[in-house]
Amino acid sequence: MTPTPASDAAVPADVYFFATCLLDLFVPQAGLDAIEVIERLGVRVSFPAGQTCCGQPAYTSGFPEEARPVAAAQLDLFPEPWPIVVPSGSCGGMIRHHWPRLFADDPRRSTQAAAIAARTVEFTDFVAGLLGPDWQAPADAEETVCLHTSCSARREMGTHHVGRALLARLPGVRLAVHDHEAECCGFGGTFAVKHPEISAAMAADKIEAILATGCNRFVSADCGCLMNLNLALEKRGEPVRGEHIASFLRGRLAADGGAP
Repeated sequence: MTPTPASDAAVPADVYFFATCLLDLFVPQAGLDAIEVIERLGVRVSFPAGQTCCGQPAYTSGFPEEARPVAAAQLDLFPEPWPIVVPSGSCGGMIRHHWPRLFADDPRRSTQAAAIAARTVEFTDFVAGLLGPDWQAPADAEETVCLHTSCSARREMGTHHVGRALLARLPGVRLAVHDHEAECCGFGGTFAVKHPEISAAMAADKIEAILATGCNRFVSADCGCLMNLNLALEKRGEPVRGEHIASFLRGRLAADGGAP
């Protein structure tokens, strides 16, 4: 069954999808799953082929001049006034809050950046706003999950509240809140490379908190966090793994245990 949107009047006919570097290179299936979920809500998805990076790695490392041309290369990719769905609160935060600052001294680009920022929405925020009451789940699919929200997603996009509410609405899903939910997983982009020992200790704290809930898995909308925590879990030999929330939601769309 195709989920019914919460309000037909609120459903845009078209959206752009900005995939992000990590998702495109390391977890492409999550991008395909996100697009399928959006399409099954009755929305056409446009994927600009020229998209690359939002510029966040250089920007958050203190190199705005290097970040500017990277971000500028994306500005002409979204000419229509459609929402821009980003399957990452971290990249979404960069586009919404930092692109306008990055181009503040460039009259033409600042106008473009501000318009794009106003239309940028994180994936779970977009889906939660459209989802109606007839969401389906596979048979025998009851499980306990934890939610991990990246630091940028939590503080810049506020999507931890959205993620909790969305998971709580899914049949057969029990949301377990771990006691390190508000803390960083230790990834932080280049932070994990520059300070590996501190990063590993932070990841260990996060993992202990997640495992203590007895969850079957955890979900997140940020691939950097998923990569960091899943590799740490694998190194420890733990069976629990994290999954992008788009893939988790796509799995819950399967009615009667079959593929959508």
